Amino acid sequence: MLKNCTSVFFWCAFVVLGQRATAQVADPAATTDKFATLLNYIQHMYVDSVDAEKLTEKAIVSLLEELDPHSTYLSKEELQEANEPLQGSFDGIGIQFNILHDTIYVVEPIQGGPSEKLGIQAGDKIVEIEGEAVAGIGIKNNDVLKKLRGPKGTQVQIGIQRRGSREILHYQIIRDKIPIYSVDAVYMAAPGVGYIKISRFARTTVQEMRKGIEELRAQGMKDLIIDLQGNGGGLLNSAIEMGDEFISGDRLLVYTQGRSFPREDYRANKSLEGSFEKGRLIILIDESSASASEIVSGAVQDWDRGLIIGRRSFGKGLVQRPVPLPDGSAVRLTVQKYYTPSGRCIQKPYEEGVEEYYNDRNERYAHGEFFNEDSARVNTSEKYYTNISKREVYGGGGIYPDIFVPLDTTENSPYFSEMLRTGVNNDWVLTYVDRNRAELLNSYPTLDKFVEAYTVPESGVQEMIQMLEEEKVAYNEEEFRRSEGAILLRTKALIARNLYDNEAFYIVINNLNPALKKAVQVLRDGTFDSMKLAQSPSAPKGKDDGGRDKPGRKK
Repeated sequence: MLKNCTSVFFWCAFVVLGQRATAQVADPAATTDKFATLLNYIQHMYVDSVDAEKLTEKAIVSLLEELDPHSTYLSKEELQEANEPLQGSFDGIGIQFNILHDTIYVVEPIQGGPSEKLGIQAGDKIVEIEGEAVAGIGIKNNDVLKKLRGPKGTQVQIGIQRRGSREILHYQIIRDKIPIYSVDAVYMAAPGVGYIKISRFARTTVQEMRKGIEELRAQGMKDLIIDLQGNGGGLLNSAIEMGDEFISGDRLLVYTQGRSFPREDYRANKSLEGSFEKGRLIILIDESSASASEIVSGAVQDWDRGLIIGRRSFGKGLVQRPVPLPDGSAVRLTVQKYYTPSGRCIQKPYEEGVEEYYNDRNERYAHGEFFNEDSARVNTSEKYYTNISKREVYGGGGIYPDIFVPLDTTENSPYFSEMLRTGVNNDWVLTYVDRNRAELLNSYPTLDKFVEAYTVPESGVQEMIQMLEEEKVAYNEEEFRRSEGAILLRTKALIARNLYDNEAFYIVINNLNPALKKAVQVLRDGTFDSMKLAQSPSAPKGKDDGGRDKPGRKK
């Protein structure tokens, strides 16, 4: 039986990868037989009892580690959890929650979800689920998910304790599809300048972005900033769709190629006009922007469609394909590399192993790259040119920004880090808003009023300091003063999120976003136009061949 299961694993892989892959293995059956035979010996002869399933999983993980850092094994449960954010929805009751003082707090009911429709409010405490007490029992996040999530159409009864109400309020909630949004914020960052924050590339991302662009146009937007800082990627198709929203004609957006797969080009759809093909465009990236974020940034940069501002991106140019296994688990196997329109593969080296690969960001920090543009280790052998303005661009290690913005650490301190690590900042905000929600909303009925006039009370600061001392973190006057501005702003942003919505958090916290500030400045001071991009009056005409010529690498 074990032998058959192992063979099925390899058989599935060959079916998914196509028959061309079999030509690369002299005798795949001999390989699977060898592993199954050894596993059989271990089961029957090894001195101690063994878990064959666990051994097999470890063997698969070790095998994949010999390939590249992004070929990974996922158990059935891990696969479902990993796919959820990319699907754009899950089944449940539709709340964002947090556990504070051993009690489940509703941070926010998700818009359009069943909880919101029934009138469940931010600040409500869930004290019962299906008649059982869930407060004061040491409940964990996973326990809450198991109890509240479930198939669409099923029911769950919860008991709510609400400030101002002496009795427990009971709700019978019918679970439904709950949307997972990937556009976190849409607002006007400056007169005429729209801002959209995108956290992942999922099935609904481009649809959400189009809606945001429409809203911003209605508010007078002329220029657009897309914030992909911290965006680790997602679905390849969503990246292609997003590129098509910005780039006109049938221009090449990205192409993929692998040992067992011929080159495949992905082009803009010339018969459909994108939502922002005209107008000045800026994309913000940093060292955590990866994969799909780099596809969009690379296409925009290679076609001189807009400016890339921030710091060098992560450098992931590998394409994974899911390979299903018989027990419901799967392997995400790297099958291709992707290339930007100029021919760049932005994948950084991974020959030194997984640990060294993921330590690259720490090495960049230590080397000073986050603070000084000249410290970036450019792979000069991977020089290319953009398709219209013929600007120099580089591959082999991420997307290098057109305009560098250093990491701002002036307000960092160990004391602030401890505040974040212990969750004291979040816990105080939940308690504070729970006590004062009605008063706060009465004083600040709109977010604009809150942003303009609200300040964190000194008594709240002292309470947070006391809470940190209870966590065995001694007060440090010097470090607190160094970080005070950041602490107060982050606290205000968390309060805004709790009172209004998730977008409110970004509207407040973006006062600490130097890349966004630089982008607005670049649009105002003439820097954008001086870069001679496709949207600049002074841009060179160049040959626009839709990417049909050979890649623009320097010979």
